[in-house]
Amino acid sequence: MPDHLPMDLSRVRVLFPDHHGLARGKYLPMHAAPDGTHSCITLFALDFDRTMVPAPGAMLLEGNPDMKVSFDMTDVRPGWEERTGVVVADLSFAGEPLAISPRQVLKRAIADWRALGYEPMVGIELEAFVMEPDGKGGWKEWDTPGAFVYGTGPAVDPAGLLDDLMRIAESIGLPIESINSEYDTPQFELTLAYTSALRSVDNTFLFKVLARELAMQKGLLLTYMGKPFGDRGGSGLHVNFSLRDEAGHNVMEDTGDPDGLSALARSCIAGLLEHHEAMSAICAPTVNAYKRLRPGQLSGYWANWGKDHRSCTVRVPSERGKATRLEHRMPDGAANPYLTTAAVLQAARLGLVHQLTPPPPETLDAFEQASTERHVPENLSLALDCLEADTPFVEALGSEAVEHFVFIKRNEWSKFAAAVTDWELKHYLPFL
Repeated sequence: MPDHLPMDLSRVRVLFPDHHGLARGKYLPMHAAPDGTHSCITLFALDFDRTMVPAPGAMLLEGNPDMKVSFDMTDVRPGWEERTGVVVADLSFAGEPLAISPRQVLKRAIADWRALGYEPMVGIELEAFVMEPDGKGGWKEWDTPGAFVYGTGPAVDPAGLLDDLMRIAESIGLPIESINSEYDTPQFELTLAYTSALRSVDNTFLFKVLARELAMQKGLLLTYMGKPFGDRGGSGLHVNFSLRDEAGHNVMEDTGDPDGLSALARSCIAGLLEHHEAMSAICAPTVNAYKRLRPGQLSGYWANWGKDHRSCTVRVPSERGKATRLEHRMPDGAANPYLTTAAVLQAARLGLVHQLTPPPPETLDAFEQASTERHVPENLSLALDCLEADTPFVEALGSEAVEHFVFIKRNEWSKFAAAVTDWELKHYLPFL
């Protein structure tokens, strides 16, 4: 038993993110855990509805072989289940890292930055709505009549869900920075502490699982879906990042610059804007996501950047020194945090590699008008077109991973396009 773990652990919950960001995995008894395990690689052919498609790399038509699921026992953490540790595993096939694994895509992005002499640091802000049973087999908004933005306590959390979430997260080493209610009800912002990129995203991945499972135990549904309600705002997944040099200095800052930003930071901003449309497919990977990405929604619609401007996709918060960072506000709450963070890091890196220069910062409100006409595509299908057309960005993420992702998402879009919705029936059926 590793020294950092409780002596009474009886099993390890081995988890890894699939292409949707879902937490796949197994329970392993402690005596078997050091050897890792195997899972069928063809889970990467699964859609949300459990149908399978012959996505590249998923080997649906090649016998559905196993992939290796491995981890170091020193990475096992105390879990939130009784006598259970938890760990985020790596995936490999035929002795090589699995190219379509989201965690591997992120590790590639980190390695690319390290090759330039920089260590990416990341902090992620999650937004989520909480729902309760509607008595008809579905879900409705959680009844929090006293809720308001930046609220705390029973008025916004009558079941003590957030109290339990903070207590348990702290006890197992998932570092929370803050939790509060959001502008819309019953929505919450859940912010995790800043740390190295892979650790940060692993923390986010585990935290998302923990939060949903605690809600389930209280008979509630915590959802990261980008736009579950048509009459209020959506939920995002904001990626804050900075870069450290080998001496540990934050190279985003330049005290001699009027804005306190280095040339490197400005190139990163330019890269994020250069690949704005292509990034949307990764950052907004569902049909629903594009109902959140609209003008005036504080959601990263425009290809713009600004100084502490929440209507911009790339916001530069006002803090400087060690806290100098860029915040990317496009990602949808349901986005895969590994792929999304990789997309942000790679687009920023391409800005540096190609020495791009950003346009002037946004000075308009970006609600009714913005200084650019460029914005995210109108739907997932068009976003996938933009992704495939952006060759440098595809090569940076990894062509195998992108080919797999696009295949899965094209299939998802085709199902939506063929579906007859309740809106269509209600709108047309009485008259036509």
